[in-house]
Amino acid sequence: RKGIHIDTEVLEDILGVSVVPAVAVKGKGIREVFHAAIETAESRKKPKKIEYSKDVEEVINRLEKELKDDSGKLSIPSRLLSLKLLENDHHFLKYVKAPRILGLVKKCQEELEERHGKPSDVVISSERHAQAMNIFEKAAHITEPEISVRDRLDDILMHKYYGYVSLVVILYVFFNIVFGIGRVLESYILSLFDTATPWLSLYLDDLSLKLAEGLLEGFAGGVGIVLPYLVPFLIGLAILEDIGYLPRIAFLMDTFLHRIGLHGKAVIPIILGYGCAVPAVMATRILESDRDRFITGAISTLVPCAARTTIILGLVAFFISANAALGIYILNLIVVVVLGLILSRFMPEITPGLILEIPSYHIPSAKSVLLKTWLRTREFIYIAWPLLVGGSILLGYMNYVGLDSFVNTVLSPLTFVLGLPSVVGVTLIFGIFKKELSLVMLIQALGTSHVLKVLTETQILTFCVFVVFYIPCVATLSVLAKEFGLKRMGYIMLMTTGVALVLSLLVRVVGMILYT
Repeated sequence: RKGIHIDTEVLEDILGVSVVPAVAVKGKGIREVFHAAIETAESRKKPKKIEYSKDVEEVINRLEKELKDDSGKLSIPSRLLSLKLLENDHHFLKYVKAPRILGLVKKCQEELEERHGKPSDVVISSERHAQAMNIFEKAAHITEPEISVRDRLDDILMHKYYGYVSLVVILYVFFNIVFGIGRVLESYILSLFDTATPWLSLYLDDLSLKLAEGLLEGFAGGVGIVLPYLVPFLIGLAILEDIGYLPRIAFLMDTFLHRIGLHGKAVIPIILGYGCAVPAVMATRILESDRDRFITGAISTLVPCAARTTIILGLVAFFISANAALGIYILNLIVVVVLGLILSRFMPEITPGLILEIPSYHIPSAKSVLLKTWLRTREFIYIAWPLLVGGSILLGYMNYVGLDSFVNTVLSPLTFVLGLPSVVGVTLIFGIFKKELSLVMLIQALGTSHVLKVLTETQILTFCVFVVFYIPCVATLSVLAKEFGLKRMGYIMLMTTGVALVLSLLVRVVGMILYT
C-alpha cells in the first residue's frame, strides 16, 4: 500500500538467512516463520557477516581477536561483544573484568572518535544505519503509494490542536460505551443474585448461611460487577492498540510529559497502567535514567488500572452518573501532572527527546482482539476471582465471629475522618490485596447492592477517591520493591496514601458544601 516492494530472494542472499513475509496482525505467514526458525536452528546455519566501512572494520577485527577467549567463556559471539563494547553498552561492559581488555576497548573507542569526529557509539550506530539503507536499496524498489482515507486520518488525529480534541472525544466515547455495556449487564446479573440470597436462609444455619452468602457474593461480584466492566474495557483497549492509535497517544503526550520534566517514552508505562500497574512499573525499564524510571513508576501506580476502572464505573458511574466517573479520571490526570511536576523539581534532570515508530492504521483482527482480551482477563479469572470468593467467605466468617467489628474499630479514626460508616473499614484492608475486592466487600459489608440506600453520593465519591489513590495492590508493591528497592517502595506507599487522604477529605468537604 505504501508502494514498497521487497524482493525476499535478494534479501535472503544478502543476509544469508531465510526471509519469510508475514502480516502478524492478520496471522499471515506466522506458521512459516516458526518452520523457518526451527529449520535454521536444526541446520545451525549462520548468517552472512555485514561488513562496515574499512577503517571501522579494522578496529572491530582488532578488538574481536583479543576477545575470542572472553566471548567463548560468556557464550557471546566475539563480533557482537566487540560492537557492544565499542558502543559503550553498560550491559556488556559488566562482563569484561580484565583491565587489559578494558584499556584496549578505551583505546579503540578513542581511535574511532578521532577518525570520525564523533563518539564511538554514534559511529557504530551510523554505520549500522548506513548498511541497513544499503540493504534496503538492493532488496526493495518503490512505486507510487496508494493514498487512502486512513492515510489522511493523521491530518486530524495528530494535528497540534485537533489531535488533542480528538483524543478527548475518543476517550470520552470509549469510557461511555464501556460504562453503558457494564451498567446494563450489572443491573441484570445482580438482580438475579439478589433473589437467591433470601432463598438460602430457609435451609442453612447462621454460620453456614454467612459462609454461603460470602461464597455467593464473591461469585456475584466477579460475574455481576467486575467482568461487565473489565471485559468491555479490555476489548476496547485491544481495539485501540490493534488500530494503531496507542502510539499516536504517546506522540501527542510527548510534549506534555516534557513539560512536567519526563522523557516522552514515559507515556508507554503510563498507558500500560490503564490496563494493569504491574506491567506499567516493569515497563519503566525502557527509560535510560534511574530518576525517570522512579518518577514514572511512582505516577504509574496512580493511574486507574482495569481494577480501579471497575470500581469507578461500577460504583460512581452506576450509582451517581457517568459524568461523575469522568470527573474522577480528570482529577486523576491533574494529580498525575502535579505529582510529576513536584517530583521533577525535587529530582531535576534534562530529559532527552523521543524517537517513536508510528505504525500504519489497521483494521483490528477479531481473533487478535479476543486473544488479547482473554490473556488480560485470564489474570482476573485465575488470580483475582479466587481471592474475591475467598475474601467474601472470610468476611462472612469474620462477621459471624465478630472479627470484622474489631478491624472496623481499629480503622474507625480513618473512616471517621473520611465521613464513612465504620463497617467499610475492613473493605479497605481487602482492597490492598486486589483493588476489585474493595467494591465487592463494600456491598457485602453494607449488606445490600443498593448502595445509595445506605451511603450518600458524597460518601460514595469519598470512598471511591480514597480507594483509587491509596496503597497499590500487593502485586504492584512486590514489583516496585523489585525494581526500586524496599525503601523507595515505602516512599511510594506513603505518597499514594497521603494523596488519597488529602483528596478524599477535599471531596468530602466539597460535597458537604454542595449538599447543605
